[in-house]
Amino acid sequence: MVRLLRDYPTEAKLLGTLLILFLGLAMASPSFFTIVNLTSLLNSNAVNVIWAVGLLVVLIAGGIDISFAVAASVVQYLCVYVFDWMGGGNWALGFVVAITLGMALGFVNAALIHGFRIISIVVTIATFNAFFGLLMWLSAGKGIYSLPSWWTQRIFLWEYQTESGTWAELWLVVAVMAACMAATWFLIRKTTTGRQLYAFGDNPEGARRLGIRPGLMWFIAFGWMGAMSGIAGLMQVNLTREVVPNALYGRELEVLAAVVLGGARLGGGRGSVLGCFLGVMLVAVTQNGLNLLGVSPYAFQMVVGAIILIAISTSGVELVQEKSRRVRT
Repeated sequence: MVRLLRDYPTEAKLLGTLLILFLGLAMASPSFFTIVNLTSLLNSNAVNVIWAVGLLVVLIAGGIDISFAVAASVVQYLCVYVFDWMGGGNWALGFVVAITLGMALGFVNAALIHGFRIISIVVTIATFNAFFGLLMWLSAGKGIYSLPSWWTQRIFLWEYQTESGTWAELWLVVAVMAACMAATWFLIRKTTTGRQLYAFGDNPEGARRLGIRPGLMWFIAFGWMGAMSGIAGLMQVNLTREVVPNALYGRELEVLAAVVLGGARLGGGRGSVLGCFLGVMLVAVTQNGLNLLGVSPYAFQMVVGAIILIAISTSGVELVQEKSRRVRT
């Protein structure tokens, strides 16, 4: 336990906070700590975790992206027409198409950031509005409900009927979430590219002097984010069985808050997949608990805003302290 606190302090604190929150909500609401509610939490937040691990890579590289949810919506719409052109498609082709389209949108962000030397948040605000405006204009705001059967068919990993007759289920999206987490962990922890991303995010100028190419780092980070956006968009349709242009609009800050809560620093160079997952689940459990207790949903928005504000303030202090330390050494 001492070693866990020393090596993974943020993750250990998050886990402890999550356990305390679980205990408190279990006592406050009898319907919270049930297998039906817990599996529903995992299913409904798996897409957020997929987005979060993509955003984690961008934050590690020292960037920020708020266009990923809109990018996922764009991928959904493009996939409908690509699958129709392919004669229906299947899951294997679906993942290939979604990842390819998502990466292409991510590369747009990377090209603008590197090519014009614009900070990432400004670029992604611009692409957020451009992607969303174009999508709403071309779709006329109308949803698509006639989709390939393989895409909308529910795939169960596990199911259990409780004594009350309700079903606890885990769906395909949970397995996809686990695969995305594993792939991201391998990228940032087990590859030279991952070490370069950490180095670039922590000290861009120092990394450049060591031969790490900034443009390549941006394309890898935002390409990974784009791939995760594509996968998340594909799986969101499997959950909701519809493609609606504004269905994912507004979930960006929720995911961002979860990732920075999980230990990713807005200044770059820090973050882990485990912390990312725990951050998403802490935000999800908080929202779920407030809903069960009948608290206004606006209270949850205040929590998200407070998390982001604290994260920005803390990151700024950490960066100043880190620069001071480097000057002294």
